[in-house]
Amino acid sequence: MINEFLTKLNGGALLTAVKPNGEINTMTVSWGGVGILWGKQVAFIFVRPQRYTFSFTEGECKMSLSFFDGSKKDILTFCGTKSGRDIDKITECGLKYTLENGYPVFEKAIYTLKLSKIYSDTIKKDCFIDTDSLKWYKSNDFHTMYICEIAN
Repeated sequence: MINEFLTKLNGGALLTAVKPNGEINTMTVSWGGVGILWGKQVAFIFVRPQRYTFSFTEGECKMSLSFFDGSKKDILTFCGTKSGRDIDKITECGLKYTLENGYPVFEKAIYTLKLSKIYSDTIKKDCFIDTDSLKWYKSNDFHTMYICEIAN
C-alpha cells in the first residue's frame, strides 16, 4: 500500500522551510516516513548537513512536505539537483505558495503536511547494526533526522 502511494507521488516530496525572517527554501526529499510516535501523528525526514536547506531546518522554522502528481516530476528533479545557494528554486519552477499560519503551502501540491519539529538528532556511525547501510555515507556526511508533529 505504501509503495503504491509513493509511486503515485513519484517517490519524493518537497521539504520547504521558512525562517522566522521570512526567508524560504525547498529541496526534494525521498527518505522519511509518517506514523505515530509519543502519542502524536509525526513525519520523520532526513537532511544532510551540506544541503543549503539544512540551515533552514536547524533553526526555528515552520516546515512542510509537499507532494505532487506525476506531471510535476520535473519540479522534484530540478529541486533535487539545484541548490538554493545559487538560485531561487521556487521562482525557477514557477511554484506559487502561501503561508498558512507560517507553514509554506504550494498551490500545485496535491497534498501538504504542515510540520513542527519536536526532535532532531544526527545519525551516528557507531549506532549502525546493519553496517552495509554505511555505504550511503562514504563521506561520513550523516543525515540529521527530524521528527516533526504533523500540525495539519
